[in-house]
Amino acid sequence: PRTEQLKMGRESRRATRRAMSGTVLVTDTMTEEVIGRIGNLSASGVLLIASTPLTDDALYQFRFALPASRGAQAVEVGAHVLWVDGASAPGQSWVGLRFIGLSTETTQRLRRWAEAGASSPK
Repeated sequence: PRTEQLKMGRESRRATRRAMSGTVLVTDTMTEEVIGRIGNLSASGVLLIASTPLTDDALYQFRFALPASRGAQAVEVGAHVLWVDGASAPGQSWVGLRFIGLSTETTQRLRRWAEAGASSPK
């Protein structure tokens, strides 16, 4: 199972990623609490700078406003925590998440957004 997760993580990294300019807050839809902000985003996942502890290998439901030329568009996603790593700032962590169960429309919207301003992979 862990090998499968690592393989899926590598495959997810092949998706075009776009660094987030500005602050895009992420809300846990179950608690309605802001849990962090987006570092970078692709159609298959997100690097989250979390200000709330998240559990490794857990599932979450998040909402965020995807910046767009005509105002922000609300996006709601299911996400699986692939890894959690401490950040240099106290109380923060880096969290890698893979999106799950997205509609075709949401996946296409995220892909178009990421490709419109892609950053080179690091």
